[in-house]
Amino acid sequence: MFSIRYTFLSLFIFLVMSCQSKLPAQVTPAHKTTEKLEDESHKSIIVGAERIAELKEILKNKRVGIVGNQTSMVGATHLVDTLLSEGVQVIKIFSPEHGFRGDADAGEHVASNVDARTGLPIVSIYGDNKKPKAEQLKGLDVLVLDLQDVGARFYTYISTLHYIMEAAAENNLSVLVLDRPNPNGHYVDGPIRKEGFVSFIGMHPIPVVHGMTIAEIAQMINGEGWLDKKVKCDLSVLSCLNYERTMKYSLPVSPSPNLRSDEAIALYPSLCFFEGTDVSVGRGTPTPFEIYGHPTLKGQAGFDYTFKPVSSFGAKQPLLENQQCYGENLHEYAKNNEIHQLEIKWLIAAYKAMGSKESFFSRKRFFDLLAGTDELRIQISAGKTEQEIRASWEEGLDNFKQTRAQYLLYK
Repeated sequence: MFSIRYTFLSLFIFLVMSCQSKLPAQVTPAHKTTEKLEDESHKSIIVGAERIAELKEILKNKRVGIVGNQTSMVGATHLVDTLLSEGVQVIKIFSPEHGFRGDADAGEHVASNVDARTGLPIVSIYGDNKKPKAEQLKGLDVLVLDLQDVGARFYTYISTLHYIMEAAAENNLSVLVLDRPNPNGHYVDGPIRKEGFVSFIGMHPIPVVHGMTIAEIAQMINGEGWLDKKVKCDLSVLSCLNYERTMKYSLPVSPSPNLRSDEAIALYPSLCFFEGTDVSVGRGTPTPFEIYGHPTLKGQAGFDYTFKPVSSFGAKQPLLENQQCYGENLHEYAKNNEIHQLEIKWLIAAYKAMGSKESFFSRKRFFDLLAGTDELRIQISAGKTEQEIRASWEEGLDNFKQTRAQYLLYK
């Protein structure tokens, strides 16, 4: 009996001590890596937006603009609502592609309006107003950016980040980036964006999969002098706690209307190339970016999955609307395999199987902008093997990784 009581007493003391132990909070200034943390693998990841005490202190007596969307959550409450309840002086909201509530199609015009819940003005920073104007920033001291990125160069939130930093530097505002894990942060792969292929889906000379969080990218943009006229942004970040880049991270909120699952997010960097072709990636179906197909693939070996895109949420006018498509369903593949490289095998297979190869790259310029170069399209058209194409990336990736190393915040 004594041993049983002693065991329960020991367990109780252990639990109390565990609850009392706290990791010291830390603000990470630009160009500084976080101190090495103890082994906290048993603890939950704490994202930058959840470090409320530090956030309140940083924003005390400041007039704040929030760059956010539906992913800017603190638990079950939006960051804007959280900060207002904590007495932070939030003045204005800036919303990127897909809008403040995240319900706009890719590329759809997003209008400026007013947030119904708070009455705060919302300024759209997409379309013709990607970079906030001086008058839109008037009366602000700091811009707080909290966006869930997915780690692909052509996912436009890092381009929004670029313009926010640039506008802030030009108008003497500071920028605070609240970091979140990168669900594709465990690998680096793909062609580097070349000169002549700069666009909103490829602003920086980085590979398709860069393996960095949005705060790390912010530090790289500043450190490498990528802002216009090499201006420097007054940048700081609140990093994640208990996070390592090899950790699997399931996003609590869909980052955009057509990325609805962990599998779609994992497949997105590889399947997005199809957006520059005549092949559907499932927009207008319940599983976009988990499937791909085309009507002419009917009867081709390996392309026995069928689907029909229809006008629906997140895809008002999908490619191949109301047409029966034949292709592959990659859901189980992504569920059962950790994707650790940019997969181009599906792109090559579809190109070889399509009857009219001239029409495969139906949007040549857009495909090249996605790739950041015209080399990938030329290589596929020339019949280069996957291994030959990958070999052409190696030197650029090695150079990028050396540059990248100085901006990393996590192991």
